[in-house]
Amino acid sequence: MNKFASGASALVLAAVCASFAQAGEFDGITLEAKLIGGQQYEALYARIPEWEKATGAKVNIISKKNHFELDKEFKSDIAAGTTSWCVGSNHSSFASQYPTLYTDLTGLIPAETVAQFVGANIKAATLDGKLVMLPRAQFDVSALYYQKDLYEDADNKAKFKEKFGYDLAVPETWQQVSDQAVFFSDPPNRYGTQFAGKDEAIVGRYYEMVVAEGGKLFNDDFSPAFNSPEGVKALNWFVNLYKASAVPPGTTNYLWDDLGNGFASGTIALNLDWPGWAGFFNDKAASKVAGNVGVAPAPKGSAGARTGWSGFHGFSVTEDCANKEAAASLVDFLTNEDSQKLESAAGPLPSRTAVWDYVTEQAKSDPYRSEVLAAFKETAKTAFAVPATPYWIEATNLIYPELQAAILGDKTPEEALEAASEAVNDMMRENGVY
Repeated sequence: MNKFASGASALVLAAVCASFAQAGEFDGITLEAKLIGGQQYEALYARIPEWEKATGAKVNIISKKNHFELDKEFKSDIAAGTTSWCVGSNHSSFASQYPTLYTDLTGLIPAETVAQFVGANIKAATLDGKLVMLPRAQFDVSALYYQKDLYEDADNKAKFKEKFGYDLAVPETWQQVSDQAVFFSDPPNRYGTQFAGKDEAIVGRYYEMVVAEGGKLFNDDFSPAFNSPEGVKALNWFVNLYKASAVPPGTTNYLWDDLGNGFASGTIALNLDWPGWAGFFNDKAASKVAGNVGVAPAPKGSAGARTGWSGFHGFSVTEDCANKEAAASLVDFLTNEDSQKLESAAGPLPSRTAVWDYVTEQAKSDPYRSEVLAAFKETAKTAFAVPATPYWIEATNLIYPELQAAILGDKTPEEALEAASEAVNDMMRENGVY
């Protein structure tokens, strides 16, 4: 299990709470599940045998992939009519694409249980009046991780001041991140920063950078708005870092696990990343930067706005599941207080009010954990969700190849954004959005 440097390993899992099921209630039932994969999720899945022992049911995880791959699989299942598996990982950025896949959890999950979650998360998990998922302790907004000793080195301070004309300090703006990323880079030994370079991941990062520069990705009618001066400036941030060799050369193929493992390897100076990695980064058994990790709020763009693209993970029950009550019981268990305490111990932000109080109290004796919570709480104040359109992922699939083309130098930023804007506009019109 990933742990904070102190305190978190003392977490002891409580006995399975009787509220989620009667003992042996689901004897003989086997639930098939399709779940997000990745090291930061395994500790939670290790709890599933507790639920099995208490209820008599069995869980067969038939697919474990990242959300981009799960999204393709879910859409294939919908097209083929093979959606009788029962429990699926879900995410606020993807959920609106599956209006027929998941059932309404209202009535399957007690109202008093739903009331224990943060209201904003439940609101976002409710689409067209249906509660389509229960949020887990995986509220995502990104903060800036950095290697502290780079900022404490007197030689670094002097050389940086001489080159850039201002004092070396943890960056508060994206221009400062850019300056420092170039300064700290010593390829292939170390790179200043990194970014996810494909799929929705790069578009999400680009989206939040456009907002930080004072622009927007879509207009109110969901027509593309990113082919703008702000959009070009945001894209140039990525382009210029790549040109300067301040990011790893393979970054256009990176997704989240690549970033997490990259920073933990000690070869990245500054890393914008999710709260779920906080424990991993400071775990001496897993990370070369453990004990040297600082965490700061996400920097601001030229418009004075922080980057803050956000969302949350959850679990859903399929409409075609033959055992919805058992599936809902598993979802309840995987998102209950004990489960959220376990996940939050490694860094993720909880979606239950009581667990927020618990995590805050636990952090008082752990300086690193307190720093993590303070950074993410500050960033979360101005966080914003993806545009509320079921065509979000389809739009990102059109945008990201053009962003890659600009980063790699195959197109100018202006050419790439014009092509992406035209493609998204055509797609929206074809689907009758406007």
